[in-house]
Amino acid sequence: MPLLAAYAGTRGAPRLLLAALLFGWGGDVLLLSDADPAFLAGMACFAAGHVCYLALFLRHGAPHARARLLAPVYAVALAATVALLWPDLPADLRVPVAGCSILLTAMAYGAATRLGPRAAAGGALFMLSDTLIATGVADWPQPPRPDLWIMLTYAAAQFLLVQGALDERPATATAYREVRSTTP
Repeated sequence: MPLLAAYAGTRGAPRLLLAALLFGWGGDVLLLSDADPAFLAGMACFAAGHVCYLALFLRHGAPHARARLLAPVYAVALAATVALLWPDLPADLRVPVAGCSILLTAMAYGAATRLGPRAAAGGALFMLSDTLIATGVADWPQPPRPDLWIMLTYAAAQFLLVQGALDERPATATAYREVRSTTP
């Protein structure tokens, strides 16, 4: 994430995008520990990153027309994932996982409805990556080498979100001194 943040910074990324990446990096580091407090702190870092992404996406104006079509898809994905995982999650992680899932889904929905296809794919991959983590916490059967799949989907997600955000930057208002008068 630090390399991706440096790349984004050299391309003139907004501060909210850089903050989202740095919170993600903090979450990455904290999730390296097997201790429950570190896991919760890592989730908090990711939640803060999702809030940064959401705030960034809200700057892109009104949602695209497809927003009404996608809302039920994201709502069902969120409800189904949380409902299926809930009974198998440790009791002390149920509410934090549900809360982080809400923020993650809102972020992915915002990426899909306010930015282009790259950011939409990034949001979807982020949801997949976190679902793989949550199914591991719930002791569900995992694919071979789950950490590899989690990191591949997560890194691709962050890269696509960065690319999508950089490609779809809102137009900046012209400064007053740059406006040329057409009157004599």
